[in-house]
Amino acid sequence: MSARGAAQRSGVGRRELTYAVLLCLVGAGLALWAATRSWSVELTVRPAPLPPVRDTRSGAGLLPWLPALAVVALAGGGAVLATRGRVRRVLGGLLGLLGLAVAAGGGYGLVADVGGSVSRQWPALCLVGGLLAAAGGWWTAVRGGGWPAMGARYERPARSGPEPAPVGPEGSSAPLAGRRTTEAWDALDRGEDPTAD
Repeated sequence: MSARGAAQRSGVGRRELTYAVLLCLVGAGLALWAATRSWSVELTVRPAPLPPVRDTRSGAGLLPWLPALAVVALAGGGAVLATRGRVRRVLGGLLGLLGLAVAAGGGYGLVADVGGSVSRQWPALCLVGGLLAAAGGWWTAVRGGGWPAMGARYERPARSGPEPAPVGPEGSSAPLAGRRTTEAWDALDRGEDPTAD
């Protein structure tokens, strides 16, 4: 494959990675926010002159596991960036399942009779958020194995053979010739000058 083709493929992979992570983060964030809104309001009438008691229940109050799954999906969306290869694909599959579970919670809120005056827009947003997170997760599971990893362009390529000695300004070996870089840093930590003979 030519360098240009590899660069184009890397660019496509980066774009796909960005879209998948955004789907997961936006979907899980939307579902988490919707789960904390009031899904139902129940008024209990009391004898006069007492005002009625207003009992509001959020999605988290009705389904306590819903915000927890949304938080895990939110964290998993960020973790997609830090993983690569097979681990990223497995993580994508888990995110897909989490997104479907969150969407199921939103669907339950749409159809369940939870009593009182029910607000359907919050369960609907939770359903949409779960489906977005699931889409990002499944996309990662299917295509994520070939996407670039976070910071991969900064990784040092593997070398075969010994590391060459540093060369001084006039071509002679520098005073650190033969010393490992970590030894020089250790000397600096002890307050010594690693370049002194």
